[in-house]
Amino acid sequence: MDANVFLFPLAVYLIAVNLVSFLQMGADKRRAKLGARRIREKVLFFTALIGGSVGANLGMAAFRHKTKHRSFVIGMPAILILHLVIAAAVCILL
Repeated sequence: MDANVFLFPLAVYLIAVNLVSFLQMGADKRRAKLGARRIREKVLFFTALIGGSVGANLGMAAFRHKTKHRSFVIGMPAILILHLVIAAAVCILL
């Protein structure tokens, strides 16, 4: 079976979930400044965990958001590293 059958939908999914993750960081930063209702931290982590770790890390840097929270400073890069290890393992196995 052709690998593109799996790779194209996976690429579309990863682009979408990373865009959502990035935008969530920006939205939460804006809500924090306005004193509005915030996005729950577990939602931010969940979005990163299901594939949006690049977007979450970029959002943290771009919006300077959650950079003083130890759980985010350690957790988001850890999730990214986990995703990279999984991707490398899949590439090796294919």
